[in-house]
Amino acid sequence: MSGSGNVAAVPPEGEHRTLWRRHGTAAVFLLPALVLLGLWVVYPAIYTIVRSFFGKDGFAEFVGIDNYEALFTDDGLITAIKNNAIWVAVVPALVTAIGLIFAVLLERVRWSVAFKTAVFMPMAISAFAAGVIWRITLEEDPDRGVVNAGISAVADAFDPPGPLPRALPSQRDAMEGSPQRGFTLREPVRPGGVAVLGLTGIPPRNVPEDAQQAERPPPEPGSVAGVVWRDFSPGGGRPGVVERGERGIPGVTVELRTPGGGTRTAETDAKGTFRFAGLKEGGAYRVGIGKATFAQSASGPSWLGEKLIVPSLLIAYIWIWAGFAMVVIGAGLSSMPRDVLEAARTEGATEWQVFRRVTVPLLAPVLSVVFITMVINVLKVFDIVLSLAPGSVQDDATVIAVSMWRTSFGGVNDFGLGSAIAVFLFVLVIPVLALNVKRFRSEQ
Repeated sequence: MSGSGNVAAVPPEGEHRTLWRRHGTAAVFLLPALVLLGLWVVYPAIYTIVRSFFGKDGFAEFVGIDNYEALFTDDGLITAIKNNAIWVAVVPALVTAIGLIFAVLLERVRWSVAFKTAVFMPMAISAFAAGVIWRITLEEDPDRGVVNAGISAVADAFDPPGPLPRALPSQRDAMEGSPQRGFTLREPVRPGGVAVLGLTGIPPRNVPEDAQQAERPPPEPGSVAGVVWRDFSPGGGRPGVVERGERGIPGVTVELRTPGGGTRTAETDAKGTFRFAGLKEGGAYRVGIGKATFAQSASGPSWLGEKLIVPSLLIAYIWIWAGFAMVVIGAGLSSMPRDVLEAARTEGATEWQVFRRVTVPLLAPVLSVVFITMVINVLKVFDIVLSLAPGSVQDDATVIAVSMWRTSFGGVNDFGLGSAIAVFLFVLVIPVLALNVKRFRSEQ
């Protein structure tokens, strides 16, 4: 009986062939993928983990967990971790919320296809290219940055700049003051005198179109006259002297300070001349150009400075991924059963109640997909930080992935610490990946 039992335990030759046919073909097709997976994923991961316990100079110096301690003691790495925490707290929620709002509202407009195309378009370009676009857009100089140009235009509509925002006295020893306080002649002018206020640093395009040849007005008893002009002649000239080809500056506010402490104002004409009449003889008057003439145009905030660089990066990244969220959530919204929505409206629910208590719960699986995807993306965000943040604020804008690259390849060449940063980033991603896998299994 035992002998017959042993014989029965040996699979017949036909069964071996069946097992090979069933699993052998799959193994042949899977083998190249397994080899590549081992070479490009498993081996580098194990090597990185081992390398993180050694120092800067290869495997010659074992440092234990010193590299991991540096993650929480080095100021630059602490800043990177804090910035990544801000990214995780802000970007996934905002991208999901904006995508949801767009998807719901676009069901009610006729031009939804055009809007979806425009919003999704940033996904067609790389994040590095998007960073370059936003870096130009957010330039502080309104002549280059679109955002500050718009802010400047609105601000100037309510508080217009002066006609000569960059002008300076042509004779520094003859005037005192600054653009913020205005410029005043050092020597007082008595009634019957003429004040000459030459300015330079005025580009030809900033000279008003109605400006005419400057003239030195004739003196008159009981008055102080003067001229404000662009004191510059191509090929040379004498500073402080009105010459042929030099145009007056109209619209300049001139101030006359009386001996009693009062102030009178006048505005220059097309030839740049002005006159204060009815003055008492014997008095000494101070003549100057008011600060309003030199008022600068609003320039807008420094978006690429150390204080606003992180919000600027968040805005640019949300701009890129809002289209992705809108399309995914819109697909989920289109497959939603409409009879449930109509039943809620029939029962008297308002549109806000339908959205909050019916639409959002039914879209919860899709919203979780978008949210988790964005969490994974922001944990490893890299290229947009390099392209958008100027070199002077890279330390303020850095994130974990950028710190890993800069530590390993950006001049420091500390592959031990860089490997520790990579392992730390991998550990942060694992819970999110596990949550994603769990969600997939629950849906199946």
